[in-house]
Amino acid sequence: MSDPMGFQPDPPVRVNTLAIGCIGAGMIMAECHLAAYKEAGFKVAAIASRTRAKAEAVATRWGIPKVHDTPEALIADPAIEVLDIAYPPDQQPALIHAALKQPHIKAILAQKPLALTLADAIALRDAAATAGKVLSVNQNMRYDQSMRVLKQILDRGELGEVVFAQIDMHAIPHWQGFLAGYDRLTLANMSVHHLDVLRFLFGEPEEITTRTRKDPRTGFDHSDGITVSTLRFASGVLAVSLEDVWSGPRAEGYENDQHITFRVEGTQGVAKGTIGWPTGAASTLTYASQKTTGGKWVTPTWDTMWFPQAFIGVMEQLQHAVATHTPPALSVADNVKTVALIEAGYKSIAEGRTVKLSEISTN
Repeated sequence: MSDPMGFQPDPPVRVNTLAIGCIGAGMIMAECHLAAYKEAGFKVAAIASRTRAKAEAVATRWGIPKVHDTPEALIADPAIEVLDIAYPPDQQPALIHAALKQPHIKAILAQKPLALTLADAIALRDAAATAGKVLSVNQNMRYDQSMRVLKQILDRGELGEVVFAQIDMHAIPHWQGFLAGYDRLTLANMSVHHLDVLRFLFGEPEEITTRTRKDPRTGFDHSDGITVSTLRFASGVLAVSLEDVWSGPRAEGYENDQHITFRVEGTQGVAKGTIGWPTGAASTLTYASQKTTGGKWVTPTWDTMWFPQAFIGVMEQLQHAVATHTPPALSVADNVKTVALIEAGYKSIAEGRTVKLSEISTN
């Protein structure tokens, strides 16, 4: 939709013609990826998952013409041009390496976290560069409408010099069953959204301090539950990212108040808003600027949501990169820096200190 204030909450669909092969048939694929692709007119040619029956059910629901017995069989299908992976991160790297060897696959969209270790993420980055193929990572919060508009406000300089920012989450994620087998939980699988979007908004952080405690609700062993990270950016911005995955009791009759809010303060204005996914609503943003709104609070609006419409932009930026032979907006090289930030956060937890990003090598 057009915006009288000149904002673009959702990017245009410039390219949607490449044949997509989907690996995975869980919630994120069935409810987000495929819903978005249907709305945008993307061409989904095939699907595969760990069990054929589950893939067949999702294929029937979304009108996908071909179901493969295994992810490996789908990767070998010469009709597939773009591989879209929604699979556990311990199994994702092997699928990506296999796909990079296939001449018919032009691009790969991977889930975050890209890999369980920084070393594996770096190896994937370098393998994609050697193969000359586009590898992109699904950091979909960058395509949440409030984050896109906030970025546009910042790029226009409407808030002046940014001084402080925060993301304040009190919400209960759905932890996939495979996470019980890992030694890392919140920072790698929830905070990754927020830490990545802070990089998107403010550039590269110089240091991070992260503290954590276990989440009483999570029934499996985990090293990080509730997390609080403080970041200092090269620009001077001080930021806080809080992931309170406890949020409060979850019981019949208990009226929970799950929510995620954000706030950015600058020398000439403030922007604040909500992230809508905990309540199934659209995200919001309101801001006041001495430069452009006369100090009055104004509220851009949109009808779309993070889930599923943000996934349109994620796939579109990948197809556009293939069509124009330009780097994707969500490049694997950029994502390795987010993986490095997560690694620095875990180092901070383990050693009880502030960690400089210069300590974490991405070579």
